[in-house]
This record gives sequence, structure tokens and C-alpha cells, in this order.
Amino acid sequence: MKNKKRLTSVAPMLDWTDRHCRYFHRLISRHTWLYTEMVTTGALLYGDVARHLDFSGEEHPVALQLGGSEPADLAQCARLGEKWGYDEINLNCGCPSERVQKGAFGACLMKEFTLVANCVKAMKDAVSIDVTVKHRIGIDDIRTYSFVRDFIGEIAGAGCQTFIVHARNAMLKGLSPKENRKIPPLRYDVVYRLKKDFPDLEILINGGVETADQVEEHLKYVDGVMIGRAAYHYPWRMVEFDNRFYGDDSPARTPADVVNAMIPYIEKQLSLYGEKGLKMHGITRHMLGMMTGLPGARRFRQILSDPARLASGSPAVVLLEALSAVRF
Repeated sequence: MKNKKRLTSVAPMLDWTDRHCRYFHRLISRHTWLYTEMVTTGALLYGDVARHLDFSGEEHPVALQLGGSEPADLAQCARLGEKWGYDEINLNCGCPSERVQKGAFGACLMKEFTLVANCVKAMKDAVSIDVTVKHRIGIDDIRTYSFVRDFIGEIAGAGCQTFIVHARNAMLKGLSPKENRKIPPLRYDVVYRLKKDFPDLEILINGGVETADQVEEHLKYVDGVMIGRAAYHYPWRMVEFDNRFYGDDSPARTPADVVNAMIPYIEKQLSLYGEKGLKMHGITRHMLGMMTGLPGARRFRQILSDPARLASGSPAVVLLEALSAVRF
């Protein structure tokens, strides 16, 4: 595992932060923590474990986010995560989708302080790696500071030392997951206050962060910053994180470095998993925002998302053609 400090991290995002996305992001930043998509306990206990948990060693530090509410099931899945080599197990207490609510986990767990504490304790007892919790500052119309303060207090009592706080309420009814990321107002001051009240805990802030300058501002008040969709749509913004926040003076990779490094990775993945239905687009789709703002970025996106090219060309041919369209 690399730097233990979670100064910067990329949020778990369903259908986006799969292993190919994380490998790509790791080429851009050596130290930013990466999180899996949420994996439910049922998917691991009754499904294809390798499909959900396999990842490349280059991804470290990388955390497995679990969705569930049964302490015994979560403990078993946490053991699997540790066995597969993850650096952290994260419990999802922030997703507001109705599908997740029907499974009795996600943001609705914030109503059940003691249950979450029991889940954390069960996982802590099962593994030697960090167990963390990602949650909101409130649910529905509960906007009092005491609610989230008492939630963290009880979960910390079960042994959790790291909390990733999305600085919005989760509206369990009436808003879609997308609307839940935009409509409830951001209240960063609540997260800053949590750090003051729990100085010995590691408090990370999430929600609406898009630039390195914003990361730097938040780091004046909290221990780390988690970036969501901006990391996916504008991944190259992370290239300055290593030097700026981790003091790593190694030469930053260039866009050409990253594209060229992705070629052997894609070739290997297609050779290993192509028979299982993996297509080149399943990997290149994560790279589409890489050149945003540069001349030729639109052509870069077109080439990497062109079904005919992706189906007929080799990774080297397709990626180098896309790279040649960009003017630096």
C-alpha cells in the first residue's frame, strides 16, 4: 500500500469506478485513494466473487465499499475483501436510491445508529485493515447538527476512526439519486464542525468538489477530500494532486504517458476477459474526459467511443490514433 493518508480520494460511483477506471486513475495520480463501486453483501455471498473483487495490484491504495446491513454478512464480506488484498473496507450509509433502500442499507441506515455500530464492530473484529463509513449529514428533513454528531459518536464508539461525510442531506423519498447529488444544499460548515468536535477522528469531506484549489481550501478544515463526478469527467485535474498534496516531486505523467500505458493494460484485459464479454469500450469509456479543454479533445472522444473502430482495431492502433488527434 502507498501513502496511508487519505488527503484525496475518488468516490465510489456505480457503473463508473470499476477496476478499469481505477487503473486509469492510478496512472494519473500515484497517491489518491480509489474506491470500488458499491458491492452488496448478497453479490459476494451468492455471486461471482472474483468478478466483483478482482483488481490490479497497481490500484493500491484501494478500498472496497460494501452495501449491507447484516453484521454477520458484512463481517464475512469484509474478510473476503481483506483476503483479496484491499486496503480498506468502507460501509455505504449514504446512497439514497430506492433500490438500495429496499435492501435496507445505504442512507436509510443513518436511522439505525446501533445497527450501524454493530455492523462496524463485526467488520472490525473480522479484519485487520481499516473499516470506514461513508454517510450524509442528515436524512430527509433532519437537519440538526446533533443528528450527525450523535451518529458519528456512536459509530466511533464501535471502533470506526474514519468517516467520509457527503455534505448534503439524503432525501429518501421524492428525489432520484442524481437529484440527491444536486438539490439538497451543500453544508460544508457541518463537516468542518464535526472535525472540531472529533479532532481525533479522520474526517473526509465529499460533495461538489471539482478542482485542486477547492481541495486545498477544504484541507484547512478536514483531513481529506473525496471527489466524485469531476474526477470522472475531468480526470486530468488529478495530475497535480501528488505534488501539491502529498509532496511527491516525481515527474508528473503526461497524457501521452498515460495513453501509452493503457495500451498493454487493455491488451492484457481483453486477452484475459474477452471471452467473458469484455469489449474495448468497457475500458476506453473511462478515458473520454481525459483531454477536455485541449484542441482535438472532441476527436479524441469520438475515436475512443466509435463502435466500428473499437471492434476492428487493436488497442494500440485505436489509442494512438486518438492521441494523435490532440494538440498539446
